[in-house]
Amino acid sequence: MAATLRDTLLAPDVQPQVVADCEALVNGEVATMSGISGTAVKLAYKAVRTYDAGHIHHMIETLLPHLADALQPYWTDFTAAGGGMFGDYLAKHEDEVCEALLAITDERGRNSGRPVIVKAYNTVRGSAAKHVKAALPAVGGLVERYAFLPLASFGDSSVGLSS
Repeated sequence: MAATLRDTLLAPDVQPQVVADCEALVNGEVATMSGISGTAVKLAYKAVRTYDAGHIHHMIETLLPHLADALQPYWTDFTAAGGGMFGDYLAKHEDEVCEALLAITDERGRNSGRPVIVKAYNTVRGSAAKHVKAALPAVGGLVERYAFLPLASFGDSSVGLSS
């Protein structure tokens, strides 16, 4: 039986690099945002980092198992179809993938006891779908990198993310 995304991305020798690459992806996506909603995201992101410099890293570690589970059905369909790029597959299913991923952060926000973080999240939630959809190709590429490469390849920390 093939390993699940959870098994692959959360393997003890792999998870720290996946988390670091996810954080680089988030930082890169935020840095390239523009317009009114991009400015709002940048301000919220700065507020969160100012409040707790390690919060983004911690949230990625915490949310990664849920994100792997949410992406699993799409990964299963993608690999069964054979061929192509996972990021393209996610982009073709952007509405449902986006909702699956935002459901995770929405739940986390509802259960958070950190008002500053919740306020920052609520400030940008209205435009979140647009930004998540834009990031799906990069998310798919990151997942593909870890799901398809042999474990011996994980020493290289670059994922080809643009900043």
